[in-house]
Amino acid sequence: MTHFHLSVDHDHSILQSPNASHNRWHPDIKPALRVAAGDRVEIETRDSFDGQIVPHKTTAEDFGTISIARAHPLTGPIYVDGCEAGDLLAVTIEEVVPALHGFTAILPGFGFLRDSFPTPYLVHWEFAAGFAVSPQLPGVRIRGAPFMGVMGLAPSHTLLNQILKRERDLHGRGGTVFMPDPREAIPNSDAIANNGLRTIAPHETGGNMDIKQLVAGTTLYLPVSAEGGLFSTGDAHFAQGDGESCGTAIETSATLTARFDVLKGEAARRNQNDPSFAREGYLTDPAVAKGFYATTGNSVRRDGRNECEDLTLAARNALLNMVDFVVDSYGFTREQAYCIASVAVDLKVSQVVDVPNVIVSAFLPLDIFDR
Repeated sequence: MTHFHLSVDHDHSILQSPNASHNRWHPDIKPALRVAAGDRVEIETRDSFDGQIVPHKTTAEDFGTISIARAHPLTGPIYVDGCEAGDLLAVTIEEVVPALHGFTAILPGFGFLRDSFPTPYLVHWEFAAGFAVSPQLPGVRIRGAPFMGVMGLAPSHTLLNQILKRERDLHGRGGTVFMPDPREAIPNSDAIANNGLRTIAPHETGGNMDIKQLVAGTTLYLPVSAEGGLFSTGDAHFAQGDGESCGTAIETSATLTARFDVLKGEAARRNQNDPSFAREGYLTDPAVAKGFYATTGNSVRRDGRNECEDLTLAARNALLNMVDFVVDSYGFTREQAYCIASVAVDLKVSQVVDVPNVIVSAFLPLDIFDR
């Protein structure tokens, strides 16, 4: 077993210093590192906005100059010898070490409740002794549970074309899709910039999954599509609520240490087409264990119309009810409450059988408040 270190230039953007970095998914991106099964790699990453949000300097009024086309700068790809289509790449997460600061942002037109929150808002965080605090959210202290929002493999050419075809169809039907866009694409060669998948959406080979349980001690299993697997990662989070409801968690840069193992033919044998993950021992949230308040939502719209088995509507209702609760109980603005929900509130499916009204619950850990 060999130990590698893959670094990035934190003093420059991905546009100025693209070494070992990219912000599109494509099988033709040249590997930044080649390893053997069983090897361990320390992987430095930039934050999800590529340094465009400067700690304690950038304001919400600056959002007009921020380009989402640069999201997410990823470190990689890492080519794993012997890894081929039909295998599972097991990525054992050994450590995630975050930077000392981060941010949470409400971006107009983005987020689960984007129609209800059209005004930009920005929270700057500082990390110390395992917690995050912010002058924009006085009296709030968020326990750290760092993980990588993006971990995934490049698609094969065949899978890439399948994804592009279905997403073009969805876009044509009015769906919200980030289509290929050559602006600020890295690499910027025509073939990759014009056809590479944006990093906003997850796919069969992983990507922007934002699964908060992918902390140290968890193993992620990714079905392999392209030769070598071509693993990349980025979008580190210091902490996040299940759902990442406003579109950002506590965003930061970090260094991931992971071990790579190849399970030969296991994706094909299991007929596994999507990522899975596992750990020994149950992962519990100590904050929720110390006390919580939960709101619920069902499949009835605010105008009184009943929809049938609509989990998205139920989740929206639970989250809106939680925003109202935080505003009423703690005196925060709606924008502040929405940011708190994104970094601390967990959305859980409570029941899907009592038709027509499914139930989603939103859990708020009470120990994040100093008062």
